[in-house]
Amino acid sequence: MKTTNTSQNITLLATRFILAFVTAAHGVQKSFGWFGGYGFDGTMGFFTDTIGLPYILGLGIIVAETVGMIALALGLFGRFFSGFVIAIMLGAIFSFHLPNGFYMNWGGNLAGEGYEFHLLAIGLALPVLMLGSGAYSIDHLLFSRKKTEQNMVTGMAE
Repeated sequence: MKTTNTSQNITLLATRFILAFVTAAHGVQKSFGWFGGYGFDGTMGFFTDTIGLPYILGLGIIVAETVGMIALALGLFGRFFSGFVIAIMLGAIFSFHLPNGFYMNWGGNLAGEGYEFHLLAIGLALPVLMLGSGAYSIDHLLFSRKKTEQNMVTGMAE
């Protein structure tokens, strides 16, 4: 399987939109403090002081969850950014949420947030990672044009 191939499946369009929207909502909490988030300084303090992440890794997470999710929604480098989501979610599970159990803390009566959300995000990211960005994606436009140009040079039919 070539990583530049992307299926034209409409389900992948919906999958990448939902994943990008939900992840970007968390990204703007981290970046700008919107929707009850801690903003850039508060988030970086949590990442570096509480969890012990290197500054550059924390910055990468924030950028991936904001700018990267805009790219994902547009279907630009979908495999790359969905892989980033998987890595971020696995990191969140194993660095912070695993001891809190499976469930989110809806009632406020648990020690912290569980990892059920993270598993759902991974579940949405996997199809895009494996199959590409899907229908109406920049990836499809870029790479199908490149493939057509290569075929024209080599004389191969699509």
